[in-house]
Amino acid sequence: MSNMKLSLEEIKANYEAKASQLKRRIIVCGGTGCVANGSLNVRDAFEKELKDLNSNVVLELDEHDCSDATYISKSGCQGFCQMGPLVHIEPEHILYVKVKVEDVREIVEKTILKGEIIERLLYHNPKTGEVGKGNAEIPFYNRQKRVVLANCMIEPSSVEEYIAKGGYFGARNAVTKMTPAEVCQTAIDAGLRGRGGGGFPTGLKWKFTLASQNDKKYVICNGDEGDPGAFMDRSVMEGNPHSVIEGMMIAAKAIGADEGYVYVRAEYPLAVERMRNACKDAEVAGLLGDNLFGTDFSFRLNIMEGAGAFVCGEETALIASIEGKRGMPNPKPPFPAQKGLWGKPTVINNVETLASVPGIFLNGAENYRSVGTEKSPGTKTFALTGHVANTGLIEVPFGTTLREIVYNIGGGVTNNAGQITNDNFKAVQIGGPSGGCLTPDMLDLPLDFDSLKSVGAMVGSGGLVVMNNQTCIVKIARFFMQFTQNESCGKCVPCREGTKQMLALLDDIIEGRADRKTLELLEETAKAVQMASLCGLGKTAPNPVLSTLRYFRDEYEAHVLKKVCPTGECKALARPEIDPEKCKGCTACARKCPVGAISGTVKQPHVIDADKCIKCGACKAACKFNAIIGL
Repeated sequence: MSNMKLSLEEIKANYEAKASQLKRRIIVCGGTGCVANGSLNVRDAFEKELKDLNSNVVLELDEHDCSDATYISKSGCQGFCQMGPLVHIEPEHILYVKVKVEDVREIVEKTILKGEIIERLLYHNPKTGEVGKGNAEIPFYNRQKRVVLANCMIEPSSVEEYIAKGGYFGARNAVTKMTPAEVCQTAIDAGLRGRGGGGFPTGLKWKFTLASQNDKKYVICNGDEGDPGAFMDRSVMEGNPHSVIEGMMIAAKAIGADEGYVYVRAEYPLAVERMRNACKDAEVAGLLGDNLFGTDFSFRLNIMEGAGAFVCGEETALIASIEGKRGMPNPKPPFPAQKGLWGKPTVINNVETLASVPGIFLNGAENYRSVGTEKSPGTKTFALTGHVANTGLIEVPFGTTLREIVYNIGGGVTNNAGQITNDNFKAVQIGGPSGGCLTPDMLDLPLDFDSLKSVGAMVGSGGLVVMNNQTCIVKIARFFMQFTQNESCGKCVPCREGTKQMLALLDDIIEGRADRKTLELLEETAKAVQMASLCGLGKTAPNPVLSTLRYFRDEYEAHVLKKVCPTGECKALARPEIDPEKCKGCTACARKCPVGAISGTVKQPHVIDADKCIKCGACKAACKFNAIIGL
């Protein structure tokens, strides 16, 4: 017998009946970024202002009287992080950005009571000056295809709202109508590929695990997202935790598992809290536990916090961590599908992969394939950051071009002062420390697993860092190498020592100690580390170096052969200059120079002899006109 108190249809109908009685809904973004900017204080202010007006206010749709009420709810991450805190007002479809507590009274008095729109709180497009009333009028939103992120607008603590949006119906289809082999085949037919970076077919991974005979199997959700600037998995767990649980249920049915683990890094306290609460709510609703949907299928979940080691994103290191061991990778084979957690067959999928699964089993494999490309169906979330006007969390179909993301969704490339200068694009680092650089020649490259592989990059977890022409590409490569060198677990020599040597070589380059042999040695070491390392961390650690050497070798050679950093970011290689348009000929710089490297006459632009200059900075400190550059 099922332990469900109500059927999914009954829960859905009850929720919709209560929601239909509402007069209005105010949705305050409850993602980490907006919470950090005070969005929960904004929510509390709305509650106070409306209650002071004796309005019927509800904070959850339970047994309260919802007739003519205003429902104040929070959401998960709405994506447009730089514009937070974000407040949606429904049914008017109004989006207010950068809302502060002191704005709430005005919103209540003008928008809630009178229906007036406060233009200063709307989104203003920095490129066109156009004002967007809501998501449909804002390019950042209307040029996306939000599937995994679509339900991040719901109240994350409400299992009823998730069900009302179609949640757990896909799991019921898989559990009650399909055999494990059919579940695997459906995922294969849909073409779902792992969103953790490698893009391995999900259904095939399930099929391999199903073929392993054992009386105990496990499903693990890899939520150990560690790439710098990546926050896709965190946002899904915070905003739509039930989609992850439902995806794990379906994966468990596919392989014959009855237990699962959600492995979340401890630096994501909000994700941990919401995943735990979602598991409890699912258990209360009879969606986790024994005899689910009236069948003999049972499934239970455990939430485990990881210590934050980047290497634990590798599946065998993650397994070791769950088992209470130090998170270090093991050689494969055997693969987790044959011998995983506690020696039992185990399937590991990342958060975004699992959150993509329910839609396939609700709407069918063919429907899923209608978006994306033939070999990379579906959508992909990206964390768009760097020198771009609109930063945040986005979701687009596979096959979308880099140009569409950077110039339309992202709003264009910015200079170091934050101004949009669309001719200033230099590169995009995709895939974080495991990925590679994409250049202006690749702006029209369709982004998918295979096209990126062909240019020496990879989807990775989904980080997209946009860089303008003022960015030193060598320093970027060094930043990622520093990260991977710090995160190397030290188990294998190629990664432990190779990344250290590569970092030292990059330091030599940016500090002016390198010669042509340094470049040759850097490339040779990178290839050796890539080939000989034990796990994915070491094998992909050289990617940023190799891709930047491939596409920006002239910049490396300028550092090495000319001892000049073209962008001036490497202080040891910057050529000091005096801007003749700013210089007033006051002679203050020349008087302060300890080595006599500055010459010129009074009231005329001065010049610096770069060969004499010791780059002490005395001239820059003395100049009142900011005319000294390159120091």
